Amino acid sequence: MVNNAADQIIVRNAEKKLLKDILNSTRSEFVALWGRRRVGKTYLIKAFFKQADCLFFHVTGSNDDPINTQIKRFVTEIGTKFYNGAELKPPKTWEEVLEQLTKAMLTVPKGKKVVLFFDEFPWLATQKSGLLQALDYYWNRFWVDNNRLKLIICGSSASWIIKNIVNNKGGLHNRITQLIELKPLSLNDTKIYLHHFGVTLNNKQILQIYMAMGGIPHYLNSIKKGLSATQNIDQICFRENGILFKEFDNLYSSLFNHHEIYIDLIKIIAKHHYGISQEEIIKQYKKASRGGRIVRRLKDLEESGFVISFIPYKHKQKGIYYRIFDEYTLFHLDWIEPITKTIQKLERREGYWESKSNTAAWKVWCGYAFESICYKHIANIRKALKINLAAEVGSWRYSSKKYTYEEGAQIDLLFDRPDGIINLCEIKYTDLPFVIDKQCRQNLVRKAEIFRRYTKIDKQIFFTFIAANGIKPNLYSEELVANVVTLEDFFG
Repeated sequence: MVNNAADQIIVRNAEKKLLKDILNSTRSEFVALWGRRRVGKTYLIKAFFKQADCLFFHVTGSNDDPINTQIKRFVTEIGTKFYNGAELKPPKTWEEVLEQLTKAMLTVPKGKKVVLFFDEFPWLATQKSGLLQALDYYWNRFWVDNNRLKLIICGSSASWIIKNIVNNKGGLHNRITQLIELKPLSLNDTKIYLHHFGVTLNNKQILQIYMAMGGIPHYLNSIKKGLSATQNIDQICFRENGILFKEFDNLYSSLFNHHEIYIDLIKIIAKHHYGISQEEIIKQYKKASRGGRIVRRLKDLEESGFVISFIPYKHKQKGIYYRIFDEYTLFHLDWIEPITKTIQKLERREGYWESKSNTAAWKVWCGYAFESICYKHIANIRKALKINLAAEVGSWRYSSKKYTYEEGAQIDLLFDRPDGIINLCEIKYTDLPFVIDKQCRQNLVRKAEIFRRYTKIDKQIFFTFIAANGIKPNLYSEELVANVVTLEDFFG
């Protein structure tokens, strides 16, 4: 049983329940855990199992360390956990190490569970190390039949974990019993997390923080109570000692080999707030010798949570599109990177971000950022609109052809429902309730007409506004708007 282990873990309720089920199961468990850097993977596992009734064995891989160094650390931990700190002689191969670990587990009393946590496993199981092959052998030969054993393989490189563990084509094929993808916190969980540490900002302030750094616990730990969102962002992102000032290159270099290529791809995608096609990305990336490598890298970026792929509604022939899905990445590229050299060379006065956050450029940018946040909170929007999972969700865009006077149209978000209704959603971020004026009304009607013409949809259209601060009631809103989703619905 778990003794108050969950009390130290803020939010993450689904993950806590799953870990409790894993610990209490009557079979061996092989768990694959992944999530982007700084999302809290290590903390979650350590906080849960260190207070559980089990023997908790934890080793962590180190980037670029030689095999003999990694083996020495691993074996030292075996001596510490299983033999009261006895000093063991490190062998030369990983197969011998796992043989030592297998024998060590025999010393554990029969009624006690054993949890093996191999953290940052991709850094341990390097290409020529032989660790992955050794794990294959020992899991299938010895460990799978040990009902007390719970093995957790963890890594920040999502693409590596998915390729080599989850989708392994060898002896580990179909051996995974549980998958845990640890995602960034939602807006509401971010609020709960911050409130736990005495940061009692309102929803609007939390949204501003979320736009800059997303729901990454390690970043949120730097938020100081008594400061506004603007002041916190100023200190964390725009000072040389701020944790997010130089985080960008460290983030990507720790996850990807040849990380410069991934950053180049990210920068191409970031220039297109409404998405860019895979075909166009490959075309723009002139350094690529083969398109297939770029496709694989785009998949790596998506599995790591930095981009999202989508097929525009009713446009399957146009193929896959991508857009940035990581708040910090977008914020860094648009706001931090352009002035990095200036900050490094010149003494900057306090209040830099306060001046920028009042500009028209920031308010426009917030609209793009809020749209991305809406995609992460589709479940909240569905709940607010009472739309069930049977409804298809998507976005739609029509670009007018050259040499014509026809205007294009953009639908930020839509729900194609099985009850004969389509909700066309307008996403608006404004400081005050959004006002639908005559021009906006004409634009909405035009969008609906173009949408009907080119999708050939004859369903009933409901205009829905997802407006951070709601909309101001007037004749046009009464005429056109069927539903309004506000920021409060994201915190429900």
